[in-house]
Amino acid sequence: MFKIPKYKHPDFNKELFLAAPDVKIKRVIKDGVAPNNYHVTSMYPEYFKVNGRWILATESRMDCVPVIIDDETIEMKEFRNLKVGDQVIIGRTEDGSEGIYLHVNGFMEEEKEGDVFAFRTGRSRETAFTKDYEELVELLKYEKENGYIVWVLGPAVSFDYSSRKSMADLINEGYAHAILAGNAVATHDIEGALFGTALGQDIYNQDSKPNGHYHHLDAINKAREMGSLQRLVENGDVKNGIVHACIKNDVPMVLAGSIRDDGPLPNVYSDVYDAQEAMRSHAKRATTVICLATQLHTIATGNVTPSYTVVDGEVRPVYIYAVDVSEFVLNKLRDRGTLQGKTIVANIQDFLGKLRDRLID
Repeated sequence: MFKIPKYKHPDFNKELFLAAPDVKIKRVIKDGVAPNNYHVTSMYPEYFKVNGRWILATESRMDCVPVIIDDETIEMKEFRNLKVGDQVIIGRTEDGSEGIYLHVNGFMEEEKEGDVFAFRTGRSRETAFTKDYEELVELLKYEKENGYIVWVLGPAVSFDYSSRKSMADLINEGYAHAILAGNAVATHDIEGALFGTALGQDIYNQDSKPNGHYHHLDAINKAREMGSLQRLVENGDVKNGIVHACIKNDVPMVLAGSIRDDGPLPNVYSDVYDAQEAMRSHAKRATTVICLATQLHTIATGNVTPSYTVVDGEVRPVYIYAVDVSEFVLNKLRDRGTLQGKTIVANIQDFLGKLRDRLID
């Protein structure tokens, strides 16, 4: 059975914390511009000493500046959201000497003894992933009732009959609380519901259909005619798939637009910062994030997702999984510094099928 690891708070009775000064602040004098020597946050738990007390920023994200709201609350703000008068914490040390402490070992387990030299210590297509699947299944069973599961989907999820059905089944069974994706995921999912194709190719047998290259555009046009994806589903045009499952189960779906989009669908965010804010609203609630076959969307989500969250007053980890058939993509994600979690090298159809069968059947 899955169990949330116990978080170890820093021992603030130690002399270095007792002797540490309160944080220094500077007020914003121009909207959207941080004062000199501003502090910037990471994805790890960070404490700030205010009026003699160490306060944990409960809703964090990387590359933001901490703003003191009152003696109990510190808000992480993107530069663009800074307003004149905001009290920005300044200082660039993280060892407590300026009233700022970065705590990276809160969930760290005791190190296991092992040989200095060992084979296959990285994660690649040759890695044994059986234990990862077992752990993820137990995690999702727990999170279904106790957490907030966010899926980040690439178009490959919609391109195959099995992966599309598996993802819809997981949503229908309560294993998704929010979906973050782009225009293409929803477009080809709707195309699959209307025509049984993705980019004109049969999603089961891969046969290209006559005039199939019109199908995704016809799907977009139909959705735009209805005015929303909700009306498209409620009207009975879309009877299965990922979009259908989200709407029928009231699972929010944030679709972020891009420069290359066709259409786009009526529910797609055309403003990148509106899209980021919508993604952020779910990322800050997330307890588990699973990213499937989408490099840029995974990076974007990682940028707005902390490694921890506070639920009912308790600090707990946010579990992040990234799954892709390309080792290069997964290694690139880890190198970005935005991904604190596990990577699984797998074909998305196989991954979702295995997960669905273990959770539902």
